[in-house]
Amino acid sequence: MKYLIINGSPRKQNTYNAIEMVKNNIDGEFEEINLLNEEIPMCIGCQNCIMKGEEKCPHFDKINPIIQKINECDGLIISSPVYAMNVTALLKNLFDHTAYLYHRPRFFTKKALIVVTSAGAGQKDVAKYIDETLRHWGFNKTYIIAQAIGDGNFNESKINKTSEQFFKDVTTKKLHSPKLNDIIFFDVWKAMAKSQNSIEKDKEYWNETELINYDFAPEIKLGIFKKIFSKLTFFMMQMVIK
Repeated sequence: MKYLIINGSPRKQNTYNAIEMVKNNIDGEFEEINLLNEEIPMCIGCQNCIMKGEEKCPHFDKINPIIQKINECDGLIISSPVYAMNVTALLKNLFDHTAYLYHRPRFFTKKALIVVTSAGAGQKDVAKYIDETLRHWGFNKTYIIAQAIGDGNFNESKINKTSEQFFKDVTTKKLHSPKLNDIIFFDVWKAMAKSQNSIEKDKEYWNETELINYDFAPEIKLGIFKKIFSKLTFFMMQMVIK
C-alpha cells in the first residue's frame, strides 16, 4: 500500500513527531510532500481553475503533481499545526489552489488521516475544516487525530488507535456510505452543472464522468433511504438552481 503524506508544517516539531508515531502503526510505502519545500506561489484568486479548467491555473505545474500523487496513493495522511486558530498558510494555499475540486469532486474511493496539533487550543476546529475540505473533494472516509501538545506530551494510545483504524480501513478497501451532507453537496454541484447558466468546465466534467446520471459516485453503494434522499435533494436543487 502506498501512503502520501502532505505536511503543512514549516517545522519539524510536534506535528512532525505525531506523523512519525502514525507511521509506526502503518505497514506500507510512504512518500512525503513538505509544502514548505514545494515553494507554491500564493493563489491569486483568478478563478481560472474553476472557470477555464485546472490546467489554466498559473501555478498548474506546482499543483498538478500533488493532485496526481493523491490520485495514485492508497491512503492520504495530511497534517497541520494550529496557526492563529486555523491551518498554516502553507496548507491553506494548497486548498485555495484546489477550489475547482469543490465543483468537480473526484476522490470518491480515497481515505485520509488528518493530523492536527496545537500548543493550546483550536485543534478540533482546524481538523474539522480539513475534514470538510477533503469531503468536498469527494473523500470516502476520514480519520482525525487532533491533540493539544502544550506540555510536549502526546496521547500515544489515541494516536496508535486511530492510525491503526485508518490502516485497517485502507487495507480492506471497504467503501463507506456517504454522510447526508456529502450527498447534499453532490446534488448541489450536479444541479449547478445541469443548470442553464452552468460553468462550461463543470458541465463537461459532470457529463464526461457520467456523474450527472447518478445519485452519488457509482463506486459507492447507497441504501434505499439515501437514494430517495438524493433524488429528492436533486429535485429541490433543480427547482432553485435554474
